[in-house]
Amino acid sequence: MPYLVAAVVLIGLIAALNLLLTLGVIRRLRAQPAGAHTDGAPSAAPQAGLRPGTRPELFTATTTTGEQITDSDVYGLVGFFSAQCTPCHQIAPHFVEHARTMGRDRVIAVIADTDAELLDLLSPVARVIVEGYDGAVQAAFHNTWTPSVYLMGRDLTVVAAGGRMTDLFSEVRA
Repeated sequence: MPYLVAAVVLIGLIAALNLLLTLGVIRRLRAQPAGAHTDGAPSAAPQAGLRPGTRPELFTATTTTGEQITDSDVYGLVGFFSAQCTPCHQIAPHFVEHARTMGRDRVIAVIADTDAELLDLLSPVARVIVEGYDGAVQAAFHNTWTPSVYLMGRDLTVVAAGGRMTDLFSEVRA
């Protein structure tokens, strides 16, 4: 009989601990900012690379059309994509939508590895650079995550950065 009582008490304690942990998780989830992810990405990417107010390092890169681009050409929208990245393919149409409003000369898209689908989608609205993960533009932005998007000001500093298009424009409005 004492073993049965000990087992019931132990199970009760485990259940109480489980309930406390579940309530803690729910409280943390409620503390996160609300809002649907309407730009195709399922969740925000970890903040990587340059922060608002900083500038990319010096770089020179060549686009798929042979145009030379330097760090002084990054006024507007800059996006980093990868061929194997599902969220990259999900936000690319939203990137294109915003790029169309800015004009091709104010948009740079960097694709890590060659991806015909992304290249075809981005080329009409952006100056596209295809380079490896250790390429000049990736290094200049300290970029280690895809997708990453940056809104660059006239003074060539980062105005907003994030892993979704909504990250850019919510920071600008705030």
